[in-house]
Amino acid sequence: MIEEVVSLIKEWALEFGANNENEFSKSYVYRNNTGPEALKDNGAFFGFLHPDEEERGVFHDFSFTLFPTDQEKPWLLCLGIGSNGFKKDLELANKPGMRRLFSQLIDNEGYYKNDFSDIESGLPKSITSNPNLQHLKNTIKTYTKVLPVCQVIHNPLSESGKSRIKAFLAAYAKVRDWPSNQNHRNAISKALKPFQNEKLEDDRELIFELLKERKFVILQGPPGTGKTTLAKEIASKSSAKSFFTQFHAETTYSDFIYGIRPSINSDDLTYEGRMGNLAEAVLYSIENPNEKVVLIIDEINRANLSNVLGPVFYLFEHKMKNSEVSIQITPELEIKQLPSNFYVIATMNTADRSLAVVDFALRRRFAWYTVKPKPISGSNFYKNDFNKVAEIFDWHATSSELNLQPGQGYFLASSDEEMENRIRYEIFPLIREYLQEGLLTSAIEEFNSYFMDRINQPLFE
Repeated sequence: MIEEVVSLIKEWALEFGANNENEFSKSYVYRNNTGPEALKDNGAFFGFLHPDEEERGVFHDFSFTLFPTDQEKPWLLCLGIGSNGFKKDLELANKPGMRRLFSQLIDNEGYYKNDFSDIESGLPKSITSNPNLQHLKNTIKTYTKVLPVCQVIHNPLSESGKSRIKAFLAAYAKVRDWPSNQNHRNAISKALKPFQNEKLEDDRELIFELLKERKFVILQGPPGTGKTTLAKEIASKSSAKSFFTQFHAETTYSDFIYGIRPSINSDDLTYEGRMGNLAEAVLYSIENPNEKVVLIIDEINRANLSNVLGPVFYLFEHKMKNSEVSIQITPELEIKQLPSNFYVIATMNTADRSLAVVDFALRRRFAWYTVKPKPISGSNFYKNDFNKVAEIFDWHATSSELNLQPGQGYFLASSDEEMENRIRYEIFPLIREYLQEGLLTSAIEEFNSYFMDRINQPLFE
């Protein structure tokens, strides 16, 4: 079986663009330590190493590695690191996209480290004590600190086994830049596709169900992902009476709930009470108990929420039972809980770094749904531009920097000229601002190359 798998991975390597014909520019160094003694749980392995490594002895950097057995028992498929640590791959190990790429390729019998540069931490018990791997126990113990990704393969020659091994090799080929033409790149994409989560979930359906269960929902995400449109569509789908407001830095309690204002319809200076959006929506809910009511709050984190909500904050509990505490909404309206037919959908722009982080008390009272940038269908959607920018973010952005990725709305245009203008006057300034603030700095050359190719404009003069 080992010989068959060796033959397969060498065949796939060629398919992915590996070329070892030139002695001075090889794609990999092949190692095979699967002799009879090694197969007695003494570190048997085979696979591909960094092309600068020697044919034998200890080595550095990432490797594509299989730990086999000559028994009819599972193998362990890994992205490994040489026991000498890093020599040329440390920068690669620190790329967030490296972790994202390989994390997609494992199932519940796999494992990946959050930090691929970590060569001090060992594998978890889910691997070291896995009953399916006890025949490799000593081998795993030997390499436990230098296996950032591993996956149990029950039968390497089964269709599922071959598919996963091929996907791991495709990922390795991608990061080693093996492909030299479109056929190679297509082969890599085809091998990875079954394991990449490209299923576009229907945000509307998921949010609709979440709203029914939790009542108070915040849609968070980067600009251009359609959060406000989604909120309005959910309200419409619910057949609800909707109320809409948009928060800003000057929004106050009297704007949103209830306040006293001068009357402009009188010759004399008089004052009158005025209900805000929340009071109006709550009163309507009480007066129409058989009708759903949805209050949409756009840009909820732009206001000082403690000041805006005041004591009403207490009422935002989706499973609140009738309490002895009454909260006065207006002079004529005092309630102990929000009406059961009253719902709230709020939106929050995660790219707005000038705003304070929402406190934990508010987080507990709302359900949070992240709306991510995703491709959409339509002739006016510039998919190639969206994919290129998304690819740069995916490889270089930290988890928090992913919140800055321009949404699909930035890539809608009725003509090529309009799309170029959107890139020049919207996307280009946005990315440059991120870089000037010290964000996504490892992506500067890729972004610069994209803008030079697309609009012939460098990021910095």
